[in-house]
Amino acid sequence: MDSSSISRFNTTCWVGRIITGLVVSYLLFDSIIRITKMTAAVQGAERLGFPNSLIVLIGVVELVCIALYVVPRTAVLGAILLTGYLGGASAVILRLENAWFVLPIGLGVMVWGGLYFREPRLRALIPLRSRAPE
Repeated sequence: MDSSSISRFNTTCWVGRIITGLVVSYLLFDSIIRITKMTAAVQGAERLGFPNSLIVLIGVVELVCIALYVVPRTAVLGAILLTGYLGGASAVILRLENAWFVLPIGLGVMVWGGLYFREPRLRALIPLRSRAPE
């Protein structure tokens, strides 16, 4: 591996870590306000039609998915579970005909983007090509 490849790898890896850090920060905040049953989480759950008894459970499920996502050995499983979690969130918000349904979709894209940039095996599995092969 030459020095330009190593430099490119380090840059790519750091981009993935930054994206992952942003996503994880947002999701941690979201799960913590659910687990502590802060007023915003309770009111939000009520607007979405969830009973108060499920708020903490939803926060714990989200926290477990985040934990799996940040551990390198289980990061792909965590990304898959977060995709399901965020897909469900998007569907619930869309059911109310609320335009914010795009937020969980964007977070899901960022989950996979962060993993793609920090995981060379995923980049090898799904290569992006800038032009058609000759």
